[in-house]
Amino acid sequence: MKILKSTPREDGFHMPAEYDRHKGCYMIWPERADSWQYGGIEAKKEFAKVASAIQRSEQVTMLVSEMEYDTARRMLPDEVRVVEMSTNDAWARDCGPTFVVNDKGEIRGVDWCFNAWGGLEDGLYFPWDKDNKVARKICDLEQRDVYNARHFVLEGGAIHVDGEGTAMVTEACLLSQGRNPKMTKMEIEDTLKEYLNVDKVIWLKNGIYLDETNEHVDNICAFVRPSEVVLAWTDDVKDPQYAMSKSCYDILSEEVDAQGRKLTIHKLPLPAPIHMTKKDCEGIAWCNDEPTREEGERLAASYVNFYIANTCVVMPGFDDPMDVKAKEIIERLFPEREVIQLPTRNILIGGGNIHCITQQVPLGR
Repeated sequence: MKILKSTPREDGFHMPAEYDRHKGCYMIWPERADSWQYGGIEAKKEFAKVASAIQRSEQVTMLVSEMEYDTARRMLPDEVRVVEMSTNDAWARDCGPTFVVNDKGEIRGVDWCFNAWGGLEDGLYFPWDKDNKVARKICDLEQRDVYNARHFVLEGGAIHVDGEGTAMVTEACLLSQGRNPKMTKMEIEDTLKEYLNVDKVIWLKNGIYLDETNEHVDNICAFVRPSEVVLAWTDDVKDPQYAMSKSCYDILSEEVDAQGRKLTIHKLPLPAPIHMTKKDCEGIAWCNDEPTREEGERLAASYVNFYIANTCVVMPGFDDPMDVKAKEIIERLFPEREVIQLPTRNILIGGGNIHCITQQVPLGR
């Protein structure tokens, strides 16, 4: 594996869309006591179900600690590859590499700086040193060269692309003080264009209400095909999310993609607000002498946080009446793929969902 000082744009590489073909998918086994309740046992069950669903479509590699290797191996299907790796937590989307490809089918990785969603400003845990090495380690496993972008703080959940020159982000996240505070918005956009090799960046204002990642785009809006997006939506004007989603809708309605096409926007309803219970909180360890969750705290639940695999879409379910309608919409948007809806409340308690815990590897040569 070579560590490259050039950029993907200079070398003719670009980030493909998630709905393009994959070689496989990486995940990280959950065990952190201040993220996952009661030793993460319920979260582990849900991670295993997600891995099993994706494995039907593409090769899954689960990264696990030395202590959890035997447990993970026992709980996961035989076909899932289990590899020992040191990490601080379990968010493969955010600490893993962003993969880029060229017209010859060659694959390389991009290694961003990871600082736990805000570093010492408003990050969610310390230290994050092991997570900041995950991207290069995955590229080493894949035997792929990697671009050194450690001068720029970014997580995989903070970006979505259409594979045809358009990226989508939120201002709430990328302009937050805990990431790249010395850079202007234009400088940040130029960096995205250089390392994703896109020509257009669509800036949404916000993400999902109380999303502790500073409102990642992958929880509010996603490309489902070129010039088409799905947007998390509520009709409840009294919900703080209404104004946030409407702002996104208004921006998207006025935008065009890198090819000059108007965007088709599909509204994906949100579940009713989900809150932490007393039992949930009792099962989570404190971090730095402070609780990481409080009773009654609203969680950032969204059906947009799905993963597009080769032959299926794996999406969250919340035991909510809206589960059925949300699944029907995703089935209509992906008629060529099986839609698998899985219960993910215990993943949600950790602070994310299915898209957050997965990282695809594009199909190359």
